[in-house]
Amino acid sequence: GQVYQQSYERGTPMRALEVTGTTKRRGTKITFKPDPQVFESTLFSFDILAQPLRELAFLNGGVLITLDDERDGKNHKFHYEGGIVSFVTHLNKNKAAVNEKPIYMRGEKDGTDAEIALQWNDGYAEMVYSFANNINTHEGGSHLSGFRSALTRTINSYATKNNLAKDLKESVTGDDIREGLTAVISVKIPHPQFEGQTKTKLGNTEVKGIVEAILNDKLGAFLEQNPSVARRIVGKVIDAARAREAARK
Repeated sequence: GQVYQQSYERGTPMRALEVTGTTKRRGTKITFKPDPQVFESTLFSFDILAQPLRELAFLNGGVLITLDDERDGKNHKFHYEGGIVSFVTHLNKNKAAVNEKPIYMRGEKDGTDAEIALQWNDGYAEMVYSFANNINTHEGGSHLSGFRSALTRTINSYATKNNLAKDLKESVTGDDIREGLTAVISVKIPHPQFEGQTKTKLGNTEVKGIVEAILNDKLGAFLEQNPSVARRIVGKVIDAARAREAARK
């Protein structure tokens, strides 16, 4: 119920913690100025700040994040009720989608919460973004490898079961399946282990199995329940496999 305040300069407290009032709110407010002795440049870029804040708003559906630039009055509100589904839609906004709505999956096991959203478009580029505890894991890690292996297995299994790949000489590869795929994988882990100082690769081995299980179960069920969408997705994958075979010949 109290408001506490303290100031620091270069890591040293300037004065003791003081009570400056009362409140019914909770939270932390941090005001800082960049130190020219530490940073080469102390100018802020609106666009550079906007990118990670937009990601945070996508990864935490319903949370409102505002960015105000008091130098020129520029401001932006980031608020996406759809969470990572809105993220995938945003990434695909100028492309023709194969499955009209992104496929969304969520599951929880042993305290690890995983969310996956995926949508194919008619392009050839793969756009798969992975996050662990809201950190963009640029180099992937166990959650991404679990996603890739389960995706390949589930799509292959559906295509074989429904005799959709009978004309192909070889089985469909992971690259064929991920052609034109836009996906976001977000995991929240109680004890994350990152490889390297920059936290760009997730090392928790148990996460691989958790993501695999969720994707196998949920995507498999979605394909069975939505045969017309499933056939469009598998049709795109088979076209990619045929093109690869033809290119090799």
